[in-house]
Amino acid sequence: MKKLVIVGGGTGGIMTATQFLKKENVSVTVIEPAEYHYYQPAWTLVGANTYDFEKTKRKMADVMPDGVEWIKEYAETLEPDKNTVILKSGKEVVYDYLVLSPGLVMDLDGIEGLREALGKGVVCSNYTDPKHTWEVLKNFKGGNAVFTQPTTPIKCGGAPQKIAYLAADYFKKKGLSDKTNVIFATPGSVIFGVKPVRETLEGVLQRYGMHFKPHYAPIKIDADKKIITFKWSSSAENQCVVNEDKLGETMSGQQFIEMPFDMLHLAPPQKAPDFVRNSVLANDAGWLDVDTGTLQHKKYPNVFGIGDAAALPTAKTGAAIRKQVPVVVENISRLIKDQGIGDKKYNGYSSCPLVTGYGKMVLAEFDYDGNFTPDPKLKQMLIKDSSEEHWRLWVLKKYILPYLYWNKMLKGKDV
Repeated sequence: MKKLVIVGGGTGGIMTATQFLKKENVSVTVIEPAEYHYYQPAWTLVGANTYDFEKTKRKMADVMPDGVEWIKEYAETLEPDKNTVILKSGKEVVYDYLVLSPGLVMDLDGIEGLREALGKGVVCSNYTDPKHTWEVLKNFKGGNAVFTQPTTPIKCGGAPQKIAYLAADYFKKKGLSDKTNVIFATPGSVIFGVKPVRETLEGVLQRYGMHFKPHYAPIKIDADKKIITFKWSSSAENQCVVNEDKLGETMSGQQFIEMPFDMLHLAPPQKAPDFVRNSVLANDAGWLDVDTGTLQHKKYPNVFGIGDAAALPTAKTGAAIRKQVPVVVENISRLIKDQGIGDKKYNGYSSCPLVTGYGKMVLAEFDYDGNFTPDPKLKQMLIKDSSEEHWRLWVLKKYILPYLYWNKMLKGKDV
């Protein structure tokens, strides 16, 4: 019997384990230290007080499939030349096939002052404590509400702007719009890369009167003075930063912008866990060096990578993992039968449910090439164009997707 070891009990790990338990002649081991499993896509809604945080978590024991060997420890070292994972306790776990789906970790030292500021006062993040985000929003009285994201890849790249839209909508409902500047600052050059979605979001920015700041890379937070410093990240020639007096921006040198804030929400810099980054399985940037189609490691054919820690040029979302898992399951199944890698490949599909206000959402679905690829099943919900705002998409986000996640995806069923 072949031994499959999975590192990570998140979406990718549980889905892979569940699907392999249906196959013969494979024993499945999952290495995962966490006590709870979280449905993190709902944390945006928690931060806007429209979803119960307690409903986003379940005990890991309750989602771990029956029949797996669950090792409740941290992976410490990967030794693929020996087909071994060494745990933090020093125990060695040997495998025939390895699937790595460890997710990301927050790099709180990636921005100066972030570690000291995050989760205290008016500095918040849905990525770490969405309940605190709501406290900050609820107590906001006006001024600069700044929303930003780092230069590193992050889970669900659209999440930092979703909460910005929800906040703008909340401020409008509370009569705070006239004395509030909602600012979305990003190191990127556009609000979203997929054209039809971008056009819709540009209209959303205008509707709320939001200040969009492209090429703004956050590098420092002074929580005491309530100032965030950005580096102007554009390499284009003959461009300059346009400062808006009412935002209180000031220039420090030619590349640095200081902006005062009365609330600050940001996605922390993120990276793969150290046991991945420090292993021979990582590329120079610290991500699992896997083939973008087969998800097989480029050097070690019995190792596969799924999800956020993999070096895949697409958005890091649960929707992407939903399409990656079947590819990995089929390829490992074929290798076990000595059939070699098959033709089934991951095309880079990912999706980002972009909440644009209370009761409104856009659903961005796309592939490696940035093509807009809406699911035909959306027509069953009477949604003609998911690149435009629709209340039925909000229903999908708040009610349908969580149900499908807990009751279908984690059970290994096709969704």
